[in-house]
Amino acid sequence: MGQDVIRGAFSREDRARYRYKVRRCLDVFALMLNDFRFDSDRPMTGLEIELNLIDPDAQPAMRNAEVLADLADPSFQTELGQFNLEINVAPRVIEGDGLDVYEREVLASLVHADERARKSDAQLVLIGILPTLRQEHTVLANLSNNPRYQLLNEQIINARGEDIALDIRGQERLEAESDSIAAESACTSVQFHLQVAPEDFAMHWNASQAIAGIQVAVGANSPYLFGKRLWAETRIALFEQATDTRPEELKAQGVRPRVWFGERWITSIFDLFEENVRYFPPLLPITDDEDPVAVLEAGGVPYLGELRLHNGTIYRWNRPVYDIMNGRPHLRVENRVLPAGPTVVDQVANAAFYFGLVGELVQQDRPIWTQMTFSAAEENFHTAAREGLDARLWWPDRGEVQVADLVLDELLPLASAGLDRFGVRPGTRDRLLGVIEGRCRTGRNGAAWQTATVNDLQARHHLDRRSALREMLQRYSVGLHANEPVHTWPI
Repeated sequence: MGQDVIRGAFSREDRARYRYKVRRCLDVFALMLNDFRFDSDRPMTGLEIELNLIDPDAQPAMRNAEVLADLADPSFQTELGQFNLEINVAPRVIEGDGLDVYEREVLASLVHADERARKSDAQLVLIGILPTLRQEHTVLANLSNNPRYQLLNEQIINARGEDIALDIRGQERLEAESDSIAAESACTSVQFHLQVAPEDFAMHWNASQAIAGIQVAVGANSPYLFGKRLWAETRIALFEQATDTRPEELKAQGVRPRVWFGERWITSIFDLFEENVRYFPPLLPITDDEDPVAVLEAGGVPYLGELRLHNGTIYRWNRPVYDIMNGRPHLRVENRVLPAGPTVVDQVANAAFYFGLVGELVQQDRPIWTQMTFSAAEENFHTAAREGLDARLWWPDRGEVQVADLVLDELLPLASAGLDRFGVRPGTRDRLLGVIEGRCRTGRNGAAWQTATVNDLQARHHLDRRSALREMLQRYSVGLHANEPVHTWPI
């Protein structure tokens, strides 16, 4: 939900008007898919990275407004919590040294932003969930000062009709309640965007769904929440629960959640937008003045604002995106499964693995999604989130297999071939995929490093959990700024 909205109550007429308009947009989108030329000549990629702010004591710093004011950089913007920021990295092709350029640009932006943050007695951290975050930090008063977040909170809580309950069972168990969606601000992620042609979208989305569990296992970086050690990638469970609009009765009836893996392989991007309209009532029924039919008949490019806004309030782990750039429409897969961090090089390595693997899987004569059930892909996703690199996942022709062995034996060679198809420079390809290989050979991703460090601090240095988490985060920050891959960090 990237656009600003005006705070206010919605009437029955607002909702009826929005429902009519979003269906009209859907009809126009169907016509465009059949007859319109979408931009796909040189497919672009993109990155969005969410960040945390911490103070000198490694506690969350509620200072994003003053940091942003000092930055005055439109590529940075607010996120849900006052201790969150987001950077939108300029899109580019990844052929040649494109991935290296991503790394250099992100590093330069973060160094500049960190310098500005230090003027506000804060610093930036890339991490899935801030380990020093406590429940008292995730309250309504600490939402960012932007009307869209307040309005989104009101609509989710009103739709649910009761407080939000968190119940996450991992190595330890967390039970908590909240009267707002503020707990969602604990989740900081990185999103990869891949532009595709309409006729190729379904293949790329299906492939992205099939490998989501692999990505999470290799990239997990969120083992702690409110002082509890939970899943390797606790962010998955937290996001699913913290924005759930369903009371218990609707869950029991099988009503679909707004944070959704999905339920089937698709044949067109239209399947996903049509599901959005069919299954999900609007959270933000805000209409604009565009008549998409008239715009299309006049030879213009419809903005489809209602369809896009509705899509932005349904949180698929791989989201379809319709957008317009330089007057031409295009389609993207937005891959949202991974946490932020631990370092910029780790994140760019994750991007290389994703782009390369998906790029090769869609070329196979017998696609991966024809060899596994959708439910197996979803089970892999949640198993990987719970267990990280210790997970055993189901894969065609292998059955249950240790995820690190699967990546080393089969998936890294596929990702390498896929990056070759994109025209990525061999040295860049080998350097970045070598980071993924290093994690698998050492068994150490961000989550494994965090838990091993905390265990060591508690066992050998006799620190209590809160002190150990604080010390771990300070060491983590040193590794982040050195930009050395997490599997090389000392314990």
